[in-house]
Amino acid sequence: MIQFFFENIAPIELDSKLKPWLENLIISEGKKPGEINYILCDDAHLLAVNQQYLDHDYYTDIITFDYVKGNTVSGDIFVSLQRVADNATALGKTFENELFRVLAHGILHLCGYMDKTLEQEQQMRSKEDFYLNLF
Repeated sequence: MIQFFFENIAPIELDSKLKPWLENLIISEGKKPGEINYILCDDAHLLAVNQQYLDHDYYTDIITFDYVKGNTVSGDIFVSLQRVADNATALGKTFENELFRVLAHGILHLCGYMDKTLEQEQQMRSKEDFYLNLF
């Protein structure tokens, strides 16, 4: 079950096709959807999470906490909508496009994809683009 929560920000309306798209992404990766919580928040909240749990003192657009068990994808995914908006502007994308990319990115991490090396990052971007084109 995919749920969306809002922390330190006003709720935004999300496309009704978003949850089925994310569930299909998981299934397409050969996994089963479990409990996935997206916490959409502001920069300050995500910075606090980054500092408290990862001992990082910088802004980021997403932090994924992995609770995957076997083939069932579960986790908490924190997303800063401020970072998403800034990144969309910098990349010349729409807010919605960048938001969907980041939401898919979190799921892909839960499916086992990493982005620490250049090769991993290229694979992650390729997967993000593939699934964005299916939306």
